[in-house]
Amino acid sequence: MRNRDTIVRDGIVAGVLGATAVALWFFIVDLILGRPFYTPLGLGRGLISVLGAGHHDSSVAVVIAYTAFHYAAFIGVALLAAVIVHWGHRVPGVLAGAFVLFVAIEIGFYAYSSILAGSRFFGTLSWMQVTIGNVIAAIVMGVYLWRTHPLLGHELDLALKGEDDVPGTVNPTDGVRAGR
Repeated sequence: MRNRDTIVRDGIVAGVLGATAVALWFFIVDLILGRPFYTPLGLGRGLISVLGAGHHDSSVAVVIAYTAFHYAAFIGVALLAAVIVHWGHRVPGVLAGAFVLFVAIEIGFYAYSSILAGSRFFGTLSWMQVTIGNVIAAIVMGVYLWRTHPLLGHELDLALKGEDDVPGTVNPTDGVRAGR
């Protein structure tokens, strides 16, 4: 039960940190461009149009709805990352697979963002702005998980070397080397 509580805590904290970092990034860029809340308003209208909901909602309602979705999405992604990190303590090979998957998803995200740059709405947002926001979130969430799991680097190193089941590896729960 304690492990599940830690996973949930890690996921919520990492998700809130990532979502807040992106929200601040968008807010700063929008402020510099002289159009506060333009990005969450545009993304919120896009989200609402996909859901087929009220096209005539007030700007405040749209920004609030998008912000709730934004935080929920980041928390969901961070919960998945927390599960992988905790699973990786027991099976470091999972970390190697997750790392490769993360890199593939990031490359796909950047490619998709650049393709969407030609769309009517998304083109008005800078695909670079969205991409930088994504990088900021990944770094913030990754640093949080990395710092709260100090053995993660060692376990990822073992996994990438293909040595995830080697005698004498460090036990993540007590830091003691386990011999076989």
